[in-house]
Amino acid sequence: MGVKEMKDAYVARMEAQLAEWGAKLKEMKAKAEKAAAQGRIEYQKKLVQSKAQEKHDQARQKLDEIKAAGEERWEALKSGVEGAWKELRKTVDSTKME
Repeated sequence: MGVKEMKDAYVARMEAQLAEWGAKLKEMKAKAEKAAAQGRIEYQKKLVQSKAQEKHDQARQKLDEIKAAGEERWEALKSGVEGAWKELRKTVDSTKME
């Protein structure tokens, strides 16, 4: 598999994961809206404190950088994406509504 194919496969996998997390964030926000008043306030605070949307946006930005990078640079940018992914994964997992 060539560098371009490896980059394309990586970007596709990350796009799918980002879309999944984006859907989970929307689901969590919808649950917060439906929750009882006190529960809603607490859950919305949890979402704000976790900075989930901000981390999602950062991960999207890193992925866009890789997509725009040439074949020689994408491997170097990959570690930045991996770090953003770990942060977003921790945030999404820790913010789930019980």
